[in-house]
Amino acid sequence: MENELRYMQTHWWILTIRGILAIMFGVACVFWPGISLVTFVYLFGIYILAAGLVAVFQGVVSIGHHKTWILTLLLGIFEIGVGVYLLRHPEISFAILILLIAFSFILYGVFEIVGSLSDSRATTASKTLAIITGALGVLAGIVMFFQPAASGVAFVWIVGLFALISGPIWIAISLDVKNIGDGPKGPKAKLA
Repeated sequence: MENELRYMQTHWWILTIRGILAIMFGVACVFWPGISLVTFVYLFGIYILAAGLVAVFQGVVSIGHHKTWILTLLLGIFEIGVGVYLLRHPEISFAILILLIAFSFILYGVFEIVGSLSDSRATTASKTLAIITGALGVLAGIVMFFQPAASGVAFVWIVGLFALISGPIWIAISLDVKNIGDGPKGPKAKLA
């Protein structure tokens, strides 16, 4: 257990990077909602590719330390695949883009919820924030599936708002993970 705790405290910054990427993408979407479809495809493609690379790195370094490393690795591989596809096909139709993003959000949300519920070492705050982020991802994905005819600006705002909400949550989780074990009684107090 102490080895796992040290691992989590050492790699907290991975979650921070993911949060910063989400915030940057969300700001671009919310403050630039009238962007062309091709520009949005490039922005989302770069964001999802970077998030996938971070997830793959997180999955690889957590082999042997987390039970959910395989979920993180699979999600990262999926996100990289979507990112590469979008960057190679920027002329994609709006309907296919919506389906890819909706499926990405739902998959991300499900993996996030399952991962947080199965992680016995996480604090209650981290679990709660991860479940909220996962539920928001599933909800945003479902809304996109059932409202594919929504206008382009509304769609960009939904994606951007999700990124703006999930980014700070990722950063909060990373800071919580970094501080696990700090306190008056030391690392073992939080694990008991």
